Amino acid sequence: MPDLLDALIRAVEDADSANRLLEAVEDLAAARLEGAIPTLSAALGYNNPGAAVAAVDGLIAIGEPAVPALLEQLDRQNYTARSWAIRALAGIGDPRGLITLLGAATADFSLSVRRAATRGLGTMKWHWFPADLREIAQAEALEALLFVAQQDEEWVVRYAGVVGLQSLAIAVGMTQPAWRSQIQTQLQQMANSEDSWAVKARALLAIQKLQTDQLEPIADQQPSSLLAVDWQVILEKLYQRKGQERLLMPEGDPRRYRELAVAIGQKTAEL
Repeated sequence: MPDLLDALIRAVEDADSANRLLEAVEDLAAARLEGAIPTLSAALGYNNPGAAVAAVDGLIAIGEPAVPALLEQLDRQNYTARSWAIRALAGIGDPRGLITLLGAATADFSLSVRRAATRGLGTMKWHWFPADLREIAQAEALEALLFVAQQDEEWVVRYAGVVGLQSLAIAVGMTQPAWRSQIQTQLQQMANSEDSWAVKARALLAIQKLQTDQLEPIADQQPSSLLAVDWQVILEKLYQRKGQERLLMPEGDPRRYRELAVAIGQKTAEL
C-alpha cells in the first residue's frame, strides 16, 4: 500500500498538463488513503477546478481524518482553497467544521460556498455531540438556516436552505418538537410566497416528507473519536459567536456556557 500511495502522489506532482493533473488527482482520491490527505488538500489550491472537485470528493470519502488539514486551509490567504475546503467540511459533517459552516452559510460572498455550507448545516453529525452542546449547536444551525431561507438573494442558496431545514427538522424531531414545528411553518410560508418556483416546489416536497417520514433519522453507527478538548474548543467558538452577534439576547446567557465548559473540562481531566 505505501508503494501505491507513493506512486499516486508522484503522478500528481509530476503532472505536466491540466488533464494529467485531473486524472492523477482523481486516481489519488479514488484510493481513499489517509496518507493522501496532504496532497489532496494541496490540490484544493491548484488553478484546476476539476482537480479541486476530485480532491473534495476524495477528502469527503476519507472523512474525519481529513478535517485537521481542511481547517488549516481556512487559515490561509488563498480564497479558492478556502472555498473548496468549506465544501469538503460540509460533505464530511464533522462537528469541528460547525463554526466555519455557520459563517460561510450566512456571509460568504460566493453563492456556491453559501449553498454548500447551508446543506452541510442540515447534515451535521449531530449524534456525535454531547447532549447539552448539541442543543446549543442545533439552535445556531436553525437560526442560520432560517436566515438563509428567508433572506439570501440567490434562489439556489434558498433552495439549499430548504434542504438543510428538512434535514435539521428530522434530526430534532424527537428532542425539539417546537423547532420542528417552527421549521414546518417556515417551509409552508416559502411554499406560499417564494418567488422561485424551484424553491417553492422543494419546500412543498420537504413538507410532504416531514409529514410522512420517521421523526428521527437512522444514525451513523460510527462513534465519534473527538476528545473532550475538541468539544471544549467547539463550545468556546460557539460562545464567541454568540458574544459577537447577540450580546443582549437571553439565549446568549454566558452562565450556561460557563457551566458546560466546566463540565467538559472535567471530562478532559479524567482522560
